[in-house]
Amino acid sequence: MSEDLKNTFLNEVSSLKNLADAASLRVKYLGKKGIITSRIKSLSSLSPEEKRLAGREINELKQFIEDECDRKEAFLKNEELKMRLLAEAIDITLPGKPVYFGHEHPLSKTLHEVIDIFSRMGFDVEEGPEVELDCYNFEALNIPRDHPARDMQDTFYVSEEVVLRTHTSPVQVRVMANRKPPLRFIAPGKVYRCDADVTHSPMFHQVEGLMVDRDVTFSHLKGVMIEFLRELFGADLPVRFRPSFFPFTEPSAEIDIGCIFCKGAGCRVCKGTGWLEIGGSGMVHPRVFENVGYDTEQYTGFAFGMGIERIAMLRYGIDDIRLLFENDIRFLRQF
Repeated sequence: MSEDLKNTFLNEVSSLKNLADAASLRVKYLGKKGIITSRIKSLSSLSPEEKRLAGREINELKQFIEDECDRKEAFLKNEELKMRLLAEAIDITLPGKPVYFGHEHPLSKTLHEVIDIFSRMGFDVEEGPEVELDCYNFEALNIPRDHPARDMQDTFYVSEEVVLRTHTSPVQVRVMANRKPPLRFIAPGKVYRCDADVTHSPMFHQVEGLMVDRDVTFSHLKGVMIEFLRELFGADLPVRFRPSFFPFTEPSAEIDIGCIFCKGAGCRVCKGTGWLEIGGSGMVHPRVFENVGYDTEQYTGFAFGMGIERIAMLRYGIDDIRLLFENDIRFLRQF
């Protein structure tokens, strides 16, 4: 009888395909309600002599089944490990997948270069709030409520007295209101205007600069800007100053550079003039000094402002400002 059970077990154990089936077979024979357990319980009905002989036979069979189950489970575990390793194997002879490393956005790169150049020229860097009071954004800069220059700004109003700053010039007012000359700093940052097309964005970046001291002249302004622009675009860059108007400077001037695309010959980008506008500048208006408590008899100063997007577009030949903000990986990888 034991030999029949043993042969039946061997047939079943040889056909096992996975560990789950092996566990089920172990329970079938050795579990609390298993075949071997039932046979052990049945020994109680036998005589002492029969119990001794049958018990020894059942214990030998039990040990044999346990050993075979252990051996089969070890074999199946090893086979499963081999299959998993085979499925997870990496063919190191295959070519690797390209990994694209991140780098600075062209706007960030341009801004850092601008800051670096001015820092080497002795300018500090100052910052201010992007949500600004009307008095700092306009009135302290000689732009009262009825001034037509407000129409030039296309302002986002948060309330009647609070705006999203339209330029970084309020930083100049805030610094002058809390510090005395001499001053020499730039104010880079985000600004906001209600304007959007291929050359304008509702949010863009500016860098404005201010220098205030005794006997500061327009010649100092020209020297600083020419040195900066030639450091940025090349030592042989032509630079010119055209008379203009800004409420917070007098006299005021637009700054132009020789077209970097046609070298002054005239092209579509410069509209045949050979020149490209790069920013505005001028001597600080005496009324701005009066608003911050500076003595206009002792101090003079100059201010300038430029768009970082404008500089980046010129340096990298970008013809649509919206490309700088769409985060198209195909575009950004070119830089």
